Amino acid sequence: MSDTSYANRYRNIDFRKYPEKYQIGRGEQGVLIAEPYKSEILPYWKFATPDMAEGSAKKIWQLFKAYGRQGDFVGMDMARKFLQMGFTRSRRYANHASGRKYDPDGNTKPQDENSEASPKAVSARIFYGYYKRAMEDPDYLRMRDEHKAK
Repeated sequence: MSDTSYANRYRNIDFRKYPEKYQIGRGEQGVLIAEPYKSEILPYWKFATPDMAEGSAKKIWQLFKAYGRQGDFVGMDMARKFLQMGFTRSRRYANHASGRKYDPDGNTKPQDENSEASPKAVSARIFYGYYKRAMEDPDYLRMRDEHKAK
């Protein structure tokens, strides 16, 4: 299944009204198109500095737990995807300050020399900690298994 077909299937669906139409997908797939969650979570997603990342990850974690208390697995999974995306995007900018990991010829650029000491690496570690908590959350795991079984 291509990303395009996955994305096209997600457009114009209110997943709060129709949670049965939600497919978990791989990694962060669907994170920027699944509504109404994208609009609820995206304003809080920031990783430019460690302070911003901490505030962002903490707020998204709070949303994750609130969705769980409401029995809203789709919301939990979307919050989990935003935490994962905070980690992966921060890591990309830590590894390559320009955010581009390929040169114009399509070859992988070498990792920046001080990538582990960069503020973005700190942001990545912050998001990763919250992402790992989400992936191990017993309510999330139970609801994920129930959603898959439907």
